[in-house]
Amino acid sequence: MSLDKTYQKVPGTTIFDAEQSAKGYHLNQFCMSLMKAENRERYLADERAYLDEWPLAEEQKQALLDRDLNAAIAEGGNIYFLSKWGATLGLSFQQMAGSMTGMTEADYRDMMLHGGRSIDGNRIADQVIEAHFTADDSPAEHPTITGAVFTSHVPAIGAAWDQHKTEEPYWKQVFDGYEFSKEYEQEHTPDVIFLVYNDHATAFDLSLIPTFVLGTGAYYPAADEGYGPRPVPGIEGDPEFAAHIAHSLIRDDFDLTLVNEMTVDHGLTVPLSLMFGDVEKWPCKVIPFHVNVVQYPIPSGERCFRLGKALRKAIESYDRPLNVQVWGTGGMSHQLQGPRAGLINREWDNRFLDALVDHPDDLATVPHLEYVEEAGSEGIELVMWLIARGAMSDIEGDGTVEVKHRFYHVPASNTAVGHLILENHPTPDTAIAVGQE
Repeated sequence: MSLDKTYQKVPGTTIFDAEQSAKGYHLNQFCMSLMKAENRERYLADERAYLDEWPLAEEQKQALLDRDLNAAIAEGGNIYFLSKWGATLGLSFQQMAGSMTGMTEADYRDMMLHGGRSIDGNRIADQVIEAHFTADDSPAEHPTITGAVFTSHVPAIGAAWDQHKTEEPYWKQVFDGYEFSKEYEQEHTPDVIFLVYNDHATAFDLSLIPTFVLGTGAYYPAADEGYGPRPVPGIEGDPEFAAHIAHSLIRDDFDLTLVNEMTVDHGLTVPLSLMFGDVEKWPCKVIPFHVNVVQYPIPSGERCFRLGKALRKAIESYDRPLNVQVWGTGGMSHQLQGPRAGLINREWDNRFLDALVDHPDDLATVPHLEYVEEAGSEGIELVMWLIARGAMSDIEGDGTVEVKHRFYHVPASNTAVGHLILENHPTPDTAIAVGQE
């Protein structure tokens, strides 16, 4: 079943959802620019010239030039953003609202003085509701999650790759562990990767600490982490698919921060380099998903595992036949601070890999204290692997997973490197059923 968007049927109403936001992103950002006096002056001096500075659709520009708020909203505008534009033109909220109803400002004001618009005649018609809930709107085609990739995302690995040190004795064993992986990805290149990672005080500092961030934008450049940006491509997002996932996950009570613009650091780019090598452009779209594992409180392994289950439902309820992989990154055991800096726990790491394959439900209950004590303060990144694991078919008992590759090595700079590829084998015709739950 496709996602419930009955709100779209309320007469005379446009709900600003993730799809509308993606459609109107630049239109609404244009409106925000008018919060600066110098920009208001430039806009009023030559509206068309100022609009042409923005990557707006011609329909969006014309809506503003025509003072047509209904058209602007249809093109993705949101009334709170458009109010900045209206204020620039000297319009009150009542003038703007009245213009959308076909009423003069005086008539609209008089209507409000007499109690406002009646709800009678402004509800969804019963026959529309009935038709909505009896229609078979299951997508004829839908995405398939073909596998999960788990890997460490050590910044020094990226530096070694960029500086062509892959054959040096220190690094050769690390990179040899990904030779199979590059060949595998060439043969099984997905359309989209849902990539779970954590930002390392790059896009998010202490002024904003979101727990879960879903990238809903079209493009994300590589970040400068203090040494200059890595010489790798930025990533192409999938705004429509990401908007769908956002709608589904939030409806399943996972609170997300939706981000259209951000840079992506080594947590995301190093795994891509390890799996795809040197490329001028990444061979697929990537939806970035950041998890806060830097400042406590951080999400539990159990919550991450549940999010993975909900992610599968979100992905499989989309209406396009995409090949999707879910990647979990970070870890394994390492500590970067304090007198225990340099801590590595090979035995615990390999038990984690065993449990990730065979007993993920039990692994999800491991408390934060065990991660920190046994795998080091930064080993807590491993909770992110549980999101990718939770999205596999065997978790709900309607499929199996196959281990295609496993690799473990110490060290890569300060970190134990772990890597696993699980191929997903869902039982035929079960994906949509899961999406209906």
